[in-house]
Amino acid sequence: MTTSHNPSGEDSLIARYFKPLATDPGAFGLVDDAAILRSSGEDIVVTTDAVVEGVHYLADDPPGAIARKALRVNLSDLAAKGAVPAGFVLTLALRSKEDAWLRPFADALGEDARSFACPLLGGDTVSTPGPQMISITAFGRVPQGRMVGRTGARPGDRILVTGTIGDAVLGLDVLKGGAAAKALASNPRAREMLVSRYRVPQPRNALAQAVRDHATSAMDVSDGLAGDLTKLCAASGVSATIDVASVPLSAAAAGLVARNAVGVATLLAGGDDYEVLCTVPATHSDALLAAGRAVGLAVTAIGTIVEGSGRPRFLDGQGKELALKRLSYSHF
Repeated sequence: MTTSHNPSGEDSLIARYFKPLATDPGAFGLVDDAAILRSSGEDIVVTTDAVVEGVHYLADDPPGAIARKALRVNLSDLAAKGAVPAGFVLTLALRSKEDAWLRPFADALGEDARSFACPLLGGDTVSTPGPQMISITAFGRVPQGRMVGRTGARPGDRILVTGTIGDAVLGLDVLKGGAAAKALASNPRAREMLVSRYRVPQPRNALAQAVRDHATSAMDVSDGLAGDLTKLCAASGVSATIDVASVPLSAAAAGLVARNAVGVATLLAGGDDYEVLCTVPATHSDALLAAGRAVGLAVTAIGTIVEGSGRPRFLDGQGKELALKRLSYSHF
């Protein structure tokens, strides 16, 4: 994102909407075509995610919610790595440059950039005849050698997850008028909560240091708890057993399961939760649970890492394995 003495339409758009977000000195007020991210001996963690109209958000979603989701899915990755946000670059593929869409988009993006101390460093804007797309690459800082990866899980580790699982997939179902929408027809508060969980993730950055201090492995739950745990186990060369009854559900989700309006398997495989999934030695689990309480965030133990290379097993209250036809959301 750069501006010039003879501004083009793109330059004017950047200056009007995004220059105010470039508060880090290393962004040079977006007048250059590169930025500097300063480091004082830390490792720089890099993550990137794109959100595409019709895939990650609906065409009539509020532009402010779209902006927050685009940034927050990346902040969620940084949280799971134990990293502190440092800044981000933004690529926008737009069909048009209408103020009615761009102004609330930029305002919400700026609010989140300030709230999470993650300033805009640069990027690019392009036009597209197809679906809109927002791609963000975010940078974070960790002490040298301290990033929490996916490869450190060991047999005996407890498996912990933040927040609640399955709300976002239910929120999308509500927006599409599916079974959840019908079952919650008389409960607007529950519908609004679920839709908010789909549209605006809550990245768990407040827990990043505790994850760094206590977890042997971690990742964020973006494509579904079952599928993402399977990825983590494969990377670590282990397997897992999960107590399905311990998986934390919101009151709305638990009510839908109790009424057989939705199956728990749908919640385990649903995407867009953006919670932190981590493994912790048994001697450290209480410390991580306490760290969650200290920042007002529920953290729940849901299972154990075991030896082996098979898929994680999801066991019901009677110890019977739950057959999952689908582990996660897949783009392809």
